[in-house]
Amino acid sequence: MSSASSEVQILQAVQSTIASRPGVVSTARGMSHFGEHALGWVAVAGIGAALDKPRRRQWAGVAVGAVGAHAASIVIKRIVRRPRPNDPSIQVNVSTPSKLSFPSSHATSTTAAAVLLGRLTGLPLPALLVPPMLLSRLVLGVHYPTDVLAGSALGAASAVAVLKAEQKFGEK
Repeated sequence: MSSASSEVQILQAVQSTIASRPGVVSTARGMSHFGEHALGWVAVAGIGAALDKPRRRQWAGVAVGAVGAHAASIVIKRIVRRPRPNDPSIQVNVSTPSKLSFPSSHATSTTAAAVLLGRLTGLPLPALLVPPMLLSRLVLGVHYPTDVLAGSALGAASAVAVLKAEQKFGEK
């Protein structure tokens, strides 16, 4: 069995078990719209910067990390050029701005934002925010499992880069 067919089987299983529950697809669509182009994370960072002036630079780092991670994922998508799932057994439940799948930009920006927000707030946000976003991309039928896993790894690396830059330039 090829890895592509294994990934289609995983998508089928997710869609037949999780996506079939009431409210799951509509919630996943809402998450998709929030995460589109990292705009939801930029909004969260903007609100944080407005309300928490002493840590405004760290809140800006959240926005920079999410947008930078998103940008990195777009560059990689254009190099790899993996098409989105296209199997008659997979239901696509949301529109996408491109036909490219690897890595998931939603997974990338969400992981970067969650790591940076978690560090800023002291909350376990990566554990709370990342798995639902990754799963939502499978529920919606727009990514393979390896797309979301690679996106999450790229997002974590992007967050680390922001944290190292903050350390280098004297941020707490």
